Amino acid sequence: MALKEWWSDVTAPLVRYWEKIVPWAWLRETIETVVWALALALLLKAFVVGNFWIPSESMVPTLLVGDRVIVWKFEYLLRKPRRGDVIVFKYPKDTSLDYVKRLIALPGDEVEIKNGIVWINGEKQDEKYVTFRDTYNYKATVPEHAYLALGDNRPNSMDSRFWGFVPEKNVYGPVSFRYWPLNRIGRVK
Repeated sequence: MALKEWWSDVTAPLVRYWEKIVPWAWLRETIETVVWALALALLLKAFVVGNFWIPSESMVPTLLVGDRVIVWKFEYLLRKPRRGDVIVFKYPKDTSLDYVKRLIALPGDEVEIKNGIVWINGEKQDEKYVTFRDTYNYKATVPEHAYLALGDNRPNSMDSRFWGFVPEKNVYGPVSFRYWPLNRIGRVK
């Protein structure tokens, strides 16, 4: 009870001042509603959900130039990232840029790309989402707290093969939903 009384004592002068400068109850309520809505929107954008725009052809045919997608920033707090997730992350060479790629390999995985075909830990990967392949060869072991991320449109994708691994701390989360354009709205897989 003491806390409630203390809070009333602290806020009472503010409430009286607020009522004095905005004498109409309907206007006060409108302003308060807008302020609370903005605060909630900012919190959601910062910690829960993010929206991103696709600027390049690196993820064709999964994502096209101009698509807009939703990322659940908290999802990797509930589960571990999986191979095949389409993720948004801060570009390791310039963290002011956001990239969208497919998570191909997890920490500790041995990755080999032979003539464009991906092998992880000695097993050939069935990548149905890759329409366009290149003849690139690559071999590496993914370090702890990092991922290998590749674009679905391999010949037109600057990805982990060229600039290295994606640090775990740079990952926002998985792309869950495309909301634009309206004729392609739906889940992203």
